[in-house]
Amino acid sequence: MNFDQKGLKKRSITVAYFFENIGKKFDIRLRRLNNVDEQNRRIFERDLHRPGLAIAGFTNLFTYKRVQILGNTETRFLNHLNPEERKQAFSNFVKFRMPCIILTSNNKLEPELLDMATEAGIPVYITRQSSTKAIYLITDFLDEQFSMYQQYHGSMVDVYGVGVLVTGKSGLGKSEIALDLVERGHGLVADDVVVLKRKGETATIVASRNNIIDHFMEIRGLGVVDVRATFGIRAIRDKKVVQVVVELLEWSKEAEYERLGLDMKTVKVLGVDLPLVQLPIFPGKNITVIIEVVALNFLLKRYAGYVAAEALTERIRTVINKDRAGTHDQSIIPEYHDEDIE
Repeated sequence: MNFDQKGLKKRSITVAYFFENIGKKFDIRLRRLNNVDEQNRRIFERDLHRPGLAIAGFTNLFTYKRVQILGNTETRFLNHLNPEERKQAFSNFVKFRMPCIILTSNNKLEPELLDMATEAGIPVYITRQSSTKAIYLITDFLDEQFSMYQQYHGSMVDVYGVGVLVTGKSGLGKSEIALDLVERGHGLVADDVVVLKRKGETATIVASRNNIIDHFMEIRGLGVVDVRATFGIRAIRDKKVVQVVVELLEWSKEAEYERLGLDMKTVKVLGVDLPLVQLPIFPGKNITVIIEVVALNFLLKRYAGYVAAEALTERIRTVINKDRAGTHDQSIIPEYHDEDIE
């Protein structure tokens, strides 16, 4: 599996796309206050701006290319001005080509100010959410839109709450393994095409499905399976953080495989190092159960700091040290009886 692909990034999104999609993913409702061409305005970055100083007249450092948030402070400042000063202040504000204006906490604009925004072609929206909550939700949405992303061939499954990305060459049975995990009660995020995004500047990779393929799976010899219709809503997940990568390998007698697990391998995905487990495939090997154990081992290591290979190594070291000191623990030596020998 080649994870060395360079990540892609959106340069911008239209305000129309922003308005139509943010309510589908987050608990925020925006309502239009004017009718302008939303396709003609674009958002170029995730950060928002509260233009208090710009409305007050200081525009030297005005980051007008960001979505503008007008909360209680900004609207009350405008209402504090007399009508002529208010019109002048807002006229200086809307002369900049900003993406859109969002009024929070159900704040209102005077009709004449709204007309000025409309004449300038600036979409204006209103939400009942407070400025703090609205900024958090909108930033989260834009962060997802402008995150570095890439599509990979594989299967993404939620196993015991652990996000496991199953990769490997075509024909090794990734989809069958994912289907078996779903049948055992785990959740499918995506199959065949997995969309991976790097969340902001943090070392977090989030996996989601391709919207065209959705939760359909192709099983060789059977055909297409609709996981949601067959197993129900409990069997699917919209997205999941990738925590472990499992790479399926063709079995080879000449190859050397990990026996103890002391040397944890990693793989870099969109610049983030993730734990890598390589599993050779051969007839009779129950990969589904092994992947469940991979997830459980991850939970043990993360939350209990327990690594089985290290615990076994420590036991062996303790026995060797006791043996050298002449205080070998006889309880660990199997006890044989005459009838056993006979």
